[in-house]
Amino acid sequence: MAPAIGMTRRAFLAGAAAAVAAPHVITSGALGAGGRPAASNRITIGFIGLGGQGVGMNLRGFLSQPDCQAVAACDVDRNHRYRGKQTAEQHYARQNRAGEFKGCDPYNDWREVLARRDIDAVCISTPDHWHVPMSVAAVRAGKDVICEKPTLTVRDGRTLADTVHRYGAVFQTATEDRSIATYHRMAELVRNGRIGRLQRIRVTLPAGPGRPGDPTPKPVPEGFDYDLWLGPAPWAPYCPGRIHWNFRWIRDYSGGQLTDWGAHLLDTAQWAADTERTGPVAVEGTGKRHPTGLYDTYHEYHVKCTYATGVELFIDSGGTGIRFEGTGGWVGNTGWRRPLQASSKEIRDSVIGPGEIHLFTCPAGEHRNFLDCVKTRSDPYFPAEICHRCCSLAHLGNIAMDLGRKLRWDPDAEQFPGDEQANRKLSCAMRAPWSL
Repeated sequence: MAPAIGMTRRAFLAGAAAAVAAPHVITSGALGAGGRPAASNRITIGFIGLGGQGVGMNLRGFLSQPDCQAVAACDVDRNHRYRGKQTAEQHYARQNRAGEFKGCDPYNDWREVLARRDIDAVCISTPDHWHVPMSVAAVRAGKDVICEKPTLTVRDGRTLADTVHRYGAVFQTATEDRSIATYHRMAELVRNGRIGRLQRIRVTLPAGPGRPGDPTPKPVPEGFDYDLWLGPAPWAPYCPGRIHWNFRWIRDYSGGQLTDWGAHLLDTAQWAADTERTGPVAVEGTGKRHPTGLYDTYHEYHVKCTYATGVELFIDSGGTGIRFEGTGGWVGNTGWRRPLQASSKEIRDSVIGPGEIHLFTCPAGEHRNFLDCVKTRSDPYFPAEICHRCCSLAHLGNIAMDLGRKLRWDPDAEQFPGDEQANRKLSCAMRAPWSL
């Protein structure tokens, strides 16, 4: 039995199951007892990467949704994958769902998760250098994807966005910002002209790391597949400061706080400025890195991006905040998720009328929004193209600091016009046998 053109995989599998003539017993739980959706209407998800964010934010976030089911827990760290498996199975046991839940299977290799035809979607919470390779492979395998930010390079991001579009997949960037009332509100105020014509955006992101990191090689811990953790990144000797949380400080795996935190507040900046599907025309910056040690990302950075409209975006390390300045006032906040501030009470309390711009959001968060969009086949609030454009801002900043000079940028062609030295930094080689 082959799926008809245009038929969804879920519809095909449901039809194939119905065609089986052998009698079988259906539990009350499978039919949706207790107000839960029937098993056939639940979205099955495999979880790849089960560190702190993978379990604490993403797995637990999806476990709270009644219309999905965690069926696979994958991590190269044995302790992490069994923690994920245990978290899911204990959750379903508390719900008395033993009759309908067959277990959350553990995997070391993420490719085994993608090979399962009964999995509808994957949630990827790995280090950054794996985000695009895994997401692209998942989309090609017929899965929808929710993946942590950011991308690793500009070219990686373009490949991701193009692949998602080509296959008609649902892709959600796993950040909560667009569901947070403060950021949604300030974006709508700016888009509706409450501060006049936008002139400047000031974004402050955390600095770090404050230490250079110890590069001393150590034995690989038992139960940790270090070669698969490295994957497409260059081979390097194992040391504890390289993995888990600390990967953020190494350019082979991430871009530092500029890309990590930047994927939050730089998205709000682009959202409010109505530039979320384009980019600046010039970038420049300065930064500081540790002269020795393991960590080579910028722990201090100051970046300026200029748009074709004349809007200037300033990105500085040393805190968390965002501010939009216009010809008629300003809006913003200081501190992560802190209350909205404005230059006047009139701006702060302004009502967005029914005929004005109302930006798409989902107050219930990225996990709820993703599940809804898997069902409707519509774009989530932070889709692949917008993710790519947001992360590109941070990558451009890193490149400008690397080269120590102002760079021109063509946001349509996504290249530095006539600058081969800069263009070579838009991508990085992948260690064999990995490729996109």
